[in-house]
Amino acid sequence: MQNAPSTRWILASLSLAILLPSLGTSIANVGLPALAQAFNATFQQVQWVVIAYLLAMTTLIVSVGRLGDLAGRRRLLLAGILLFTLASILSAIAPTLNGLIAARAVQGLGAAMMMSLAMAFVGETIPKEKTGSAMGLLGSMSAVGTALGPSLGGMLIAGLGWQAIFLINIPLGILAFVLAQHHLPLDRPTAQPPRFDHLGTLLLAFTLAAYALAMTMGRGHFGLLNVALLLAAACGMGLFIYTEKNTTAPLIRLDLLRNAALNTGLATSALVATVIMATLVVGPFYLSRAFGLDAAHVGMVMSIGPIAAALSGVPAGKISDHLGTLPSSLIGLSSMAGGCLALALLPASLGGYIAPMVLITSGYALFQTANNTAVMSGMGKDQRGLISGLLNLSRNLGLITGASLMGAVFALAAGTNTLSSASPEAVAHGLKITFTLAAGLILIALVIAIKAGQHIERKGQLTAH
Repeated sequence: MQNAPSTRWILASLSLAILLPSLGTSIANVGLPALAQAFNATFQQVQWVVIAYLLAMTTLIVSVGRLGDLAGRRRLLLAGILLFTLASILSAIAPTLNGLIAARAVQGLGAAMMMSLAMAFVGETIPKEKTGSAMGLLGSMSAVGTALGPSLGGMLIAGLGWQAIFLINIPLGILAFVLAQHHLPLDRPTAQPPRFDHLGTLLLAFTLAAYALAMTMGRGHFGLLNVALLLAAACGMGLFIYTEKNTTAPLIRLDLLRNAALNTGLATSALVATVIMATLVVGPFYLSRAFGLDAAHVGMVMSIGPIAAALSGVPAGKISDHLGTLPSSLIGLSSMAGGCLALALLPASLGGYIAPMVLITSGYALFQTANNTAVMSGMGKDQRGLISGLLNLSRNLGLITGASLMGAVFALAAGTNTLSSASPEAVAHGLKITFTLAAGLILIALVIAIKAGQHIERKGQLTAH
């Protein structure tokens, strides 16, 4: 019989399970030029090394979360870590670009299992009064992975070659597997075999894949293929809703989506992630064209945001536990809105870019911690994997939408599609317009959060009477 695992070791294993997928996303971006050279491929071809990973993670994250609820979260999380680690080995030894892209898709499936189930474990293993702090720590690890990727990847490629950006996952994956196996609680046996919604899973995966491809193909330029993919996504969503209404064991119970806390959490998470992606899309062009920074200095400045988010994660958890989730969410969103407005209104300067960026990313850390805590704490034990998957999905869809929408707005406002040669004045104007829109999206998120808070408060007063 296993001893009762300590909270500290549980958090260590969950933290690694969050760090690895985040690192897997950001470390590959910096390797694209080296991969293009190694495989004698175009940028559009090697971009699929990133897209395949994001597609697999986005399309399957809800399904694996639900499967964890039914078949056992510990078992599936261990399988996810193992799959991610093996796919990292296959990525490093891939003889062709197509082989590397296939291995990255498998790695994305492992990442989906780790991300959705790690968050679900918080509600199951951490005392309720410390949930915010635990969510803050996981948020910090996600930000650390994002911040570490570009600089660590650059050093590994320079010293050991592109294979090293995948091989680095192996010792980390082994450590994560050992910690999870020793310290996560055993799955409870189920009285009857679980029923899994295979048709709903396939339809949701098809719908999400079609939407993600519509947003990523053409790099912000919409053509007939993008429109066709969006129509396919709309049809897929209609079929998915019809299937879920008429099956006895749905993947997503549609009555769940009438839950005010969940609706608000998912909508605001998607809006906020759209804005966060704007900082990643716009930043490199703005810093290099407006201030003439070389790639190394652009990387240094760009890492300030994720570092601020990483440092804010644990304090954000403590604030959320102390103030409550709604006030913490509103403070985080207000901080983000202030940062976006500062970027839109302040004259162009390096300090005028860095200070608002710290405001945006630290506000994001507080919002994400409070929002995830609010949504997860209000859900039943048998739904936590699914809800965690939905939260991660809303974030991923926001990032994908932001890459396309904010990138297109920036290019349109700058008046050119060749941003690498745009004038400093053009990119400065593009930044102002993009972050004016970003501020508007955050204000919409604020209104949604305030209205939901009022609705939940009224409901509580009615229940009390």
